[in-house]
Amino acid sequence: MTGSPVEWVEDRPAQSVRTCIGCRQREPSAELLRIVAQHRDTGSAGVAIVPDPRRRLPGRGAWLHPVSACLRSAERRRAFGRALRVSGNLDISALEQYLENRHEHS
Repeated sequence: MTGSPVEWVEDRPAQSVRTCIGCRQREPSAELLRIVAQHRDTGSAGVAIVPDPRRRLPGRGAWLHPVSACLRSAERRRAFGRALRVSGNLDISALEQYLENRHEHS
């Protein structure tokens, strides 16, 4: 290995690394599910935590392994509110349903 340090670096595309809010492990973002908070209409109270598998929804996102163990851990640690910077009644039913349906189809 002679020459400049630039020659020593492998050519591979850079991947963003994110932290799962459930287990706190760092993984490439391709292995994690992005979640976002969506405020409900004025008629109902609370905030819905929804999956964003296409990573296109607006707003602050958080990352979670798409497994129920990480979901339960994040729920127990109350990590959703902190990671998404929301407070109040957080509804994770859409996220639970997404993970159940994903598990059935895999």
